[in-house]
Amino acid sequence: MARAGILNVAGPGLPNFVRDPSSSRGAPVEVSELRKLYGTVVALQAATLSVRQGEFVSLLGSSGSGKSTLLKLIAGLERATSGAILLGGVDATGLPPERRGIGMVFQDYALFPTMTVEANIAFPLRMRGVRGDEAKSRIARVAEMLDLGPLLARKPSQLSGGQQQRVAIARAIVFNPQVLLLDEPLSALDKNLREQTKGELKELHQRLGLTVLYVTHDQSEAMAMSDRIAVMDRGLIVDFDTPQALYARPRSGFIAQFLGQANLLPVTVLDRSGQACTVESAWGPLTIRSENVTLKPSAGRGESGLAVLRPEHLRIADDRSSDGRPCIRATVTQALYNGSETLYRAACKASHLSLTLKETRPGSRSCAIGEEMLVEVDLDHVVVVPTSRDAT
Repeated sequence: MARAGILNVAGPGLPNFVRDPSSSRGAPVEVSELRKLYGTVVALQAATLSVRQGEFVSLLGSSGSGKSTLLKLIAGLERATSGAILLGGVDATGLPPERRGIGMVFQDYALFPTMTVEANIAFPLRMRGVRGDEAKSRIARVAEMLDLGPLLARKPSQLSGGQQQRVAIARAIVFNPQVLLLDEPLSALDKNLREQTKGELKELHQRLGLTVLYVTHDQSEAMAMSDRIAVMDRGLIVDFDTPQALYARPRSGFIAQFLGQANLLPVTVLDRSGQACTVESAWGPLTIRSENVTLKPSAGRGESGLAVLRPEHLRIADDRSSDGRPCIRATVTQALYNGSETLYRAACKASHLSLTLKETRPGSRSCAIGEEMLVEVDLDHVVVVPTSRDAT
């Protein structure tokens, strides 16, 4: 019996669902200077993006950032005001959705309530003229992959949320699309099922070699599942890189705070030359590696910036700093114990800065609310970014 969950890839026929990386004449998805206006409201402005074959790319942003608009334009559900969309190297800007070779899973799954699971999965095949034994064979294979065999005769109302999602995915991939679009597909699931399905979606992507564009507002989803993330804000793609690069070397304070927790410390450049940049701060002078400074190349003495201090790169020191690391005194305002770590919030009187730090060392000193502690920073991981919201 197939295991419970979203994926069972042990059955025959899997190669029919794996795309040949050489089959496309260009990148699976390319958008260039794409804009969308709703009257005078700018929903998307000058979006440019290229997705590689077999890549899992997340469009990450808060509500109103333009991520769902971009997905709908790629799918052909909305018409662009200007710009171009290329799918597999072919201009698809003016093509209707059914001619774009795209599978899509909507936030509410959009299953046909009066149809059985089998009929829902068969629908895109029927629209493409695939019937008879070929249709039955494809449905059987995708049903086995997604562990839907026992559910084929049921109606959507007889399924759980997770089961409905698997049907929506089966319907989206049964016709072998060149790109799979997912619009907030986990938002309707409870926390435990969301965590389980997150890993299974990534496994599905890896096993089938699908090119995936995934819309989400959840940073942890994007970080865990993506090969690259396009961070969106106010209709703009403000950065596009791997999760590791975006987290370790954000190019703006906005990105630093949007992807994980970050303390932002105002700094002023004192000297910038060679392999280091020295800045003045409430912690005193800090010497930062040049590779970790994302200020404009022309930025020199007197230029303002923000030092990004991740909670895990701060630690509670003893009476004085170890290894000569800079320290600041702070008063604990909150202590949240979580087994393997303790998350502290602390107020620094000298700089009016509120700090968040994460203590993960076994046997490390614990502090109570109201207690004063000495906080030191690991300068090897400090990044200095512009004060503006946008990345450089």
